Amino acid sequence: MTKKYVLVGENKIISEPMDRMQAMNKVKEYSKEGKKAYIVSEEEGIRIEKDNNFNAPKWE
Repeated sequence: MTKKYVLVGENKIISEPMDRMQAMNKVKEYSKEGKKAYIVSEEEGIRIEKDNNFNAPKWE
């Protein structure tokens, strides 16, 4: 079984489930447009949307 990923932005799922490479390419597209998006597992995306609770990673 292939693990599926979704993109999350502003506490909601902004994509359909996709494989890892598709998700990485989509995040790059959003980045070029100046939009923030994060890759999470499909299950985590559902939890984030339900609980309205996503803590964006800080790289500092």
